[in-house]
Amino acid sequence: MSTAELHTLTGAYALHALPESEQRAFERHLEDCQACTQEVRELSATAARLGLAVAETPPRELRERVLREITTVRQEAPAHGRRERTGGRGRTGRWYAYALAACIAAAAASGGVAVWQNQLAQDARQEANQAQRQNEQLAQVLSAPDAKTSSGELTGGARGTVVVSQSQNRAVFLASGMAPPPSGKVYQIWFNDEGTMRSAGLMDPKASDDAVLLDGPVDQASGMGITVEPAGGSAEPTSDPVALMDFPAA
Repeated sequence: MSTAELHTLTGAYALHALPESEQRAFERHLEDCQACTQEVRELSATAARLGLAVAETPPRELRERVLREITTVRQEAPAHGRRERTGGRGRTGRWYAYALAACIAAAAASGGVAVWQNQLAQDARQEANQAQRQNEQLAQVLSAPDAKTSSGELTGGARGTVVVSQSQNRAVFLASGMAPPPSGKVYQIWFNDEGTMRSAGLMDPKASDDAVLLDGPVDQASGMGITVEPAGGSAEPTSDPVALMDFPAA
């Protein structure tokens, strides 16, 4: 593939739409082409903004329907004559199914299933409402007329983009390719208030690509940092930052 052809692949690469062979060739090209690297960053940030702006929360009745049908849909029985897996896994699976069925039967006898389902349904509604509010706030920041972005390289080859809206007084951080934090740890984001770090929320430890609505107003913060903290976060940073980013100029 010629260099001229590689220059035309920035959009497809930003949307993860290239076949593996072309992706590898394009990534080698990015090592020597600053123009394509910058264009990919901008396209990735734009794609993330457009996608999050129209994100929709699944209907609240979906989880309730699934939980309701769990107790009415019969599990498919194993085919006759099917050979058991080596190492006794088939036998273990049957014992697990029997134990699970016994637990459900015992709970049903005391009305426990109804209570359990009701609690899960309430939890699902709360989670859905919270997710919807966060999605709406994310969309407001990303689609704000005065939204400005700043991108940069993070530790380990990851990329980060921060979007700031002064009219909303909020910021969103978009991460791509983040390595998972150590076991029992989490990435915590901080506002940089003239050298004083103010907690701005936690990242999902299981997501290498994440979009985080920073917790709290931007106010006079000039940038943000990321540290590795114990699960649940810390009141103040306990480790050196793994990333520091300036906010885009107003």
